Amino acid sequence: MRLSIILPAHNEAERIRPTLDAYIDYFNDRYGDEVEYIIIVNGSVDNTVRVVHEYIARFKHVKMVDIKDRIGKGGALLRGFHEATGELVGFADADGATPPEAFQDLVDHIGDAGCIIASRWLPESKVTFKQPLLRRIASRTFNCMVKILFRIHIHDTQCGAKLLTREAVDRAVFKVSSHFWAFDVDLLFQVARAGLKVTEYPTTWHDVAGSKIKVVKSSWEMLLAILRLRLRYSPFRPLVNIADKLVGRHIFMHRIMQGRLIVQRQREKERTQRMGAVPQDSSE
Repeated sequence: MRLSIILPAHNEAERIRPTLDAYIDYFNDRYGDEVEYIIIVNGSVDNTVRVVHEYIARFKHVKMVDIKDRIGKGGALLRGFHEATGELVGFADADGATPPEAFQDLVDHIGDAGCIIASRWLPESKVTFKQPLLRRIASRTFNCMVKILFRIHIHDTQCGAKLLTREAVDRAVFKVSSHFWAFDVDLLFQVARAGLKVTEYPTTWHDVAGSKIKVVKSSWEMLLAILRLRLRYSPFRPLVNIADKLVGRHIFMHRIMQGRLIVQRQREKERTQRMGAVPQDSSE
């Protein structure tokens, strides 16, 4: 069984080194040549690329794509899925919040599911250094909205560690069109629409210092993002363009347009590859 682990990284020079050390030590011992690490650096202005190059020089299973634009975590992950060759393909946060042992739990317990999520909100979960109260309230409110709007009965849709089968990747992942706040919900929704099971497993999770999220602003953007996503998958889809014009450009419209550009570039690249030539990707 080949395992692909994707790590999206935006300005993670300080935090990605211990994560790579831990993951490589743990998974190389267990999988040998059957594991690959795909780091998608996007929009970084620090030394993330240089740090990752150090690991590429030392370990043949480490790969990197350096995308100059800031395309969001979802955009980076979608690019990672395009690069992944594993029968199981998963992702985790570059800050190491999910230790490698907890990621292995996903591999061990995916069973007949198409996607398994590391959940911080199950009774058996072990969460150290809990998030601030405001972030926890925002998280639970967001989760309730997701359950109401999408009927996805998962306790922790936003946890940064998820694992999918190759079938789920091929049938669902590349239908995802959200690249920022709504990515995780869109991903799970597409897996469920493909008729595949989505499950979750209690995890060990550490809140690592250095988060760049501004809770109030991000919560507002997340709410708008999932409302927009719900409209896209409803008979009222034409209202999306109206909503974008009214509020999107003030909050996150630039991110939506950036996401559309990413999809367009990827489709052009795939189309050119099918014709037998490899295009020059201006984003790398």
